[in-house]
Amino acid sequence: MTYTKILNDIPDSYFGKTMGRKLEIGSKPLINMAVGIPDKPAPDEVIKAMSAAVQNPENNKYGVFRGKDTFKEAIQKFYHDVYHVTLDKDEEICILYGTKNGLVHLPLCVIEPGDGVLLPDPGYTDYLAGVILAHGEHYTLPLYEEKSYLPDFNDVPADQLSRTKLIYLNYPSNPTGAVATREFFDETVNRFKQTETKIVHDFAYAAFGFDAKNPSILQSPGAKDIAVEIYSLSKGFNMSGFRVGFAVGNKEMIAALNKFQDHTQVGMWGALQDASTAALKLGESFTEVQNDLFRRRRDRVTALLDQHHIPYSPLAGGIFLWLKTPRGYDGESFVDYLLKEQSMLVTPGIPFGERGRNFVRVSLAVDDSILETFLERLIEEKSLY
Repeated sequence: MTYTKILNDIPDSYFGKTMGRKLEIGSKPLINMAVGIPDKPAPDEVIKAMSAAVQNPENNKYGVFRGKDTFKEAIQKFYHDVYHVTLDKDEEICILYGTKNGLVHLPLCVIEPGDGVLLPDPGYTDYLAGVILAHGEHYTLPLYEEKSYLPDFNDVPADQLSRTKLIYLNYPSNPTGAVATREFFDETVNRFKQTETKIVHDFAYAAFGFDAKNPSILQSPGAKDIAVEIYSLSKGFNMSGFRVGFAVGNKEMIAALNKFQDHTQVGMWGALQDASTAALKLGESFTEVQNDLFRRRRDRVTALLDQHHIPYSPLAGGIFLWLKTPRGYDGESFVDYLLKEQSMLVTPGIPFGERGRNFVRVSLAVDDSILETFLERLIEEKSLY
């Protein structure tokens, strides 16, 4: 296959490359613990709103490029009710066809060629593509379990930090399950508020905080001066197929994203916006039910792993277990072993960065019966540890 030079420089998407591939498995029925697609249906209120919206003739026409007021007002109210953050409807909100679009497009909107971008390691695989598309320089923001997977910016070489114009943060973390504190966000905003460095916080797993409610970075004083937060309806509202999210925060960054999208799409389909409005109106009471479900799953998984002395990183939020590999295995070889011996598919940690080499990522977004089967089969392999 012949690609342009810039596409050649972008690594293949791990999930794009692996989803749907033929797997060589053992004798047991396959269970897939690799993909974080919520296992519960979208809320009834969302389905009803979508059905009605599809039949509305106004939604079959071009809509307002930057979104319906009704949807943006729902975003305003949701952020005010849940995080006590006030947003300007026209200047501090950008509607996204999925949060991945915003995360990948953002460097094209806020950095110049050659500018540095700090990417967490381990961290979400597709951040890098946006940096390459924008001709930026990517630097590693190392995350360590002993530091609760929160970055220490003193671990970054001073010359790289001085050239950094954009920092990616992601809490609750995909893949580690770590969470951030309000204190961490306060300190981070305070550190960079007098610099040219901007921050993007990937808040896709906002709904899932098992020991405490997850803070928004926008709650920190001065955060809107330097940061945007990108929120997803995919996980917390069981709407992964709808592909709806939004960016909120810093006016300049939001304006740049909106301008970019003015030229790359003709607004979001009105029916999707109406369905998403219905979702946000369900509010925190709905996401709390989601959180309770995954907290129970977390408690079940970690109790059993502790009982059988199988090591993993602390799981405080999100929907993934960051499981350590046994002696003699890296993530990829352990994935192959589990497929052949136990017919279980998990995700190797290596695509998430060098610090993921000796981990695999396990999704908890599966039916409880499948989760129990996974645990039974994993415990059969405890002698490897």
